[in-house]
Amino acid sequence: MNKIAEEYVKLALNIGKYDGDFIDAYYGPENCRPQADSAEFNQTIYEQLNSKANSLLDELESLSVYNATELEKLRYRYLYKQLLACKTKIFMLNGVTLSFDEEAKALYDAEVPIHNEDFFRESITELDKLLPGKGTISERLQKFKERFKIPEERLKSVFDAAINECRKRTLKNIQLPPTESFTVEYVKNKPWGAYNWYKGNFYSVIQVNTDLPIYIDRAIDLAAHEGYPGHHVYNALLEWNLYRKKEWLEFSVYVLFSPQSLIAEGTANYGIEVAFPGNERIKFEKEVLFPLAGLDSSEAELYNKVLEQLDNLSYAGNEAARNFLDGKWNEQQTIEWLMKYNLRSKESAAKYLDFIKQYRSYVINYNVGLDIVKKYIERNGGTSDNSSRRWELFKNLLSTPQTPGGLRQ
Repeated sequence: MNKIAEEYVKLALNIGKYDGDFIDAYYGPENCRPQADSAEFNQTIYEQLNSKANSLLDELESLSVYNATELEKLRYRYLYKQLLACKTKIFMLNGVTLSFDEEAKALYDAEVPIHNEDFFRESITELDKLLPGKGTISERLQKFKERFKIPEERLKSVFDAAINECRKRTLKNIQLPPTESFTVEYVKNKPWGAYNWYKGNFYSVIQVNTDLPIYIDRAIDLAAHEGYPGHHVYNALLEWNLYRKKEWLEFSVYVLFSPQSLIAEGTANYGIEVAFPGNERIKFEKEVLFPLAGLDSSEAELYNKVLEQLDNLSYAGNEAARNFLDGKWNEQQTIEWLMKYNLRSKESAAKYLDFIKQYRSYVINYNVGLDIVKKYIERNGGTSDNSSRRWELFKNLLSTPQTPGGLRQ
């Protein structure tokens, strides 16, 4: 598998020459990088890349795993699913158009449930009861959320406090590489809300997009999701345990459009709940973050209830992507759907559509990924009343080769 892993890395990096988003991070040997050239993707390149992907899949299938350890079996399945994603991307670069559901299955090893309008109406009805004031639900929601907007001049102090708390809670349960660290940058004109750029050697650059208002709940969300115990920890542990210690070369590259991303986004989102079980999050926000942001915490519990209902509406983003990518809706119809059932402002809906255009079915990784990770951990005893078991299972997911299909078994 070491030989196949090396060829997988070279293949992935070669594909990345023709899609700038395909390789999210690489910190492996320089001799695996392809030579720079200006050639555009063509039929000859397609045949070369596809032939390589097929030969690596054939080699994997020919291996005997009878005497393999459990970790080696996980590695085998991980490599196979990652190579399938590479093969799918090669097809897509060659002009093959998959449906939303076909793409999600081929790239992310996931089946995406369909949620109809009735599902979203139920949460909207609950929001209607919760939100104060008069007007449409969208108008009332936007007006209500404005009370919880972090002033731009206070962003750094609020985020620093959230990051420090998330790190402290993570270190109590997970041993990290002693030199791990990250820096935070505030940027504009991006299609995403925040991004972790992992640089290798246990170091990340986390960028936070300030194009749109940032509300108080985003402090913990982003600190945990992008940092501790989310993306930064996930990447650092894979590098430390699998690339540095075991010399498994496939963990020196992070292929964005692959099953690894569903695990990464699912654990990053579930990590928020792991780090702040029960009422611990709202307690910390009220006692520390609200004062730092200069906000009134008297309605924090109500805001939390509103956010719980909004979580259900996140699946409206999947339906927007499904119908837009399948050609059933145009841009205006997609934006109107996001405003109606995701309760986004027009500006926010347009920004989300930009994300769909660039990253396509990747949107499923946040909520479907969370659901798969949550069900796996709770099914194996990591419930809210067994914090140590939950951290143990969570750490294992961050430190070992995992696939969405494997977690569903």
